[in-house]
Amino acid sequence: MNNIVAEQPWLWAGLVAYLVATLVAMWGLSPRLAGVEGGVARQHEKVVLASISLGVLLLTIAIAVRWVRIGHGPWLNLFELLMSQLWSLGLIYALLYWRLPGLRPSAAIVMLVMWILGSWVLLLEPLPSHFPATYYNFWKWFHVGLGKVFLGLLLAGVGLAGVMILRRTERGRQWFRAMPTDAVIDRLAWRLMMLALVFDSLMLITGAVWAQDAWGRYWAWDALETSSFFTWLLLAVGLHVRLSFKLPPWLSGVIIISIFVLAFVTYFGIPYISPAAHKGMV
Repeated sequence: MNNIVAEQPWLWAGLVAYLVATLVAMWGLSPRLAGVEGGVARQHEKVVLASISLGVLLLTIAIAVRWVRIGHGPWLNLFELLMSQLWSLGLIYALLYWRLPGLRPSAAIVMLVMWILGSWVLLLEPLPSHFPATYYNFWKWFHVGLGKVFLGLLLAGVGLAGVMILRRTERGRQWFRAMPTDAVIDRLAWRLMMLALVFDSLMLITGAVWAQDAWGRYWAWDALETSSFFTWLLLAVGLHVRLSFKLPPWLSGVIIISIFVLAFVTYFGIPYISPAAHKGMV
């Protein structure tokens, strides 16, 4: 029994670190900080970044312990997928949080989404998985890595989209008073979406090459491939609409969140209801 749950204490500790980041990020939105001197008011951002980074480190240990225990990377069943994504999303968002000060208050939204995933993984059994022969492939790692960056960029965009929507209320304007104007946030969010489209496109291309080696075809329109294509299409259409028309910030935010919802269903739902040989492994 101890071997089965060997990675769980590290997983729990990582999620606690993420919870600390979530609560501190929410505290940072308090109107009480509005009159506090800038340097003091920004101290909480260091705590948020440190907590996310600690969570990533602890999840790295959890993944390593499970890897040693089951003999291969924990990327297959839903428990493993969620644990892996909690690690990669935390890593990518920590880098964006560090490099892009303008999006930092949106961490209250992003980390809340992360904790929804964290609560989900705690409800699952940490059962071992079988690593099929088709996954011993060089292109798999490119496909997986690109997919992780794609979803991480989408998640950061969702945080900014949430800000644009919540700012339609008086409470939201108070919460996110320290952020730039909606126009600036909108530009940053869609720059992240442009990058997401690049990584999504590369993910689909490398996935097709992997599929040719694994199953002897580049594309078969199975459930996961179809949903992945629709996600790419919605992202491309969203960018086209944003560049062609002047959208109100709230509508821009709704489009970004819609793209993320479809990507979320593609990553965390379709692989586990589809009878096709192609399963999610990200």
